[in-house]
Amino acid sequence: MLTALTTLHTLDEVADKVRRRSRLYIRWSLGPETDLRGTSSRDELTGVPLPGLSANSLDIEPWWQDRSVRIWVARRLYDYCHLPRHRGNGVRPWLLRGQESGRGPDNEPLVDHVEPLAWIAAAVIDEAVGVIEEQPGPWGPMERMGQARRPGGGTPGAR
Repeated sequence: MLTALTTLHTLDEVADKVRRRSRLYIRWSLGPETDLRGTSSRDELTGVPLPGLSANSLDIEPWWQDRSVRIWVARRLYDYCHLPRHRGNGVRPWLLRGQESGRGPDNEPLVDHVEPLAWIAAAVIDEAVGVIEEQPGPWGPMERMGQARRPGGGTPGAR
């Protein structure tokens, strides 16, 4: 049984964690209690077991330089905010520290040696959406639903 996790309630709290630690990831799932019973994620398309949990890195890339950590974190959270709608009740984000063990089929990090750190409150995701919607460029979550491929390649309606 895992120790109860604290909950981060603001985007600034998450950004502060990112400023102070490396190898932080966000995982969207039912939580560490469920995830850590098994040893890996599975490729949804083929069912192949993966060598770690599928997660998204919060580490700031060098090209970001001294730009806002808050915007960086907001973007990382926003990119996958559609997952609770597509994966069902109880799916929510949680913060973890871990070690990359490979890359998944979508080039996402696969993480092992997982240390669960905190739940991310729904209010943080709402705050992240607000931050991203204030940015000057168009952006949307990395949602795949509705992007069916036609035989021979191409997306319906794409030109």
